[in-house]
Amino acid sequence: MKWRHRLFHTYFLFRRPMTLGARGVVLDEATQSVFLIRHTYVPGWQFPGGGVETGHTIEHTLAKELMEEGNIELTGRPELFAIYHNAHASRRDHVALYICRSFRQTAPRLPDREIAEAGFFKLDALPEGTTSATRQRLAEILGGADVPLNW
Repeated sequence: MKWRHRLFHTYFLFRRPMTLGARGVVLDEATQSVFLIRHTYVPGWQFPGGGVETGHTIEHTLAKELMEEGNIELTGRPELFAIYHNAHASRRDHVALYICRSFRQTAPRLPDREIAEAGFFKLDALPEGTTSATRQRLAEILGGADVPLNW
């Protein structure tokens, strides 16, 4: 009986795969700044994050990605802000967006093959090339703009 369940589950994954990602809005309220990254392989400044792997929770993924992409260690639980459908990536992609207020950066993030640049930026002076989606998410979080269903 177990093999039937596994076979059905495998068929379902191939028939209706869905991807899930986690992104973190790391806010330093004392300095009124936000942490952003710029990848080497896609244009624009955006929030750090990545895809949820099998067997990992969304929060585990978020913590791992923040450490990998920003040397940022969460010191408290992040707050789930919203879950968006990310149709830009694929019809079946979803992103969980978290607000991270309790953290520490263990060291500045230096460039490598994945991350071209990373750093904290004043909320009123975001870097040129900050993506429109990043700006919109900040408007939703900080300015009370309506939260859409799509990224």
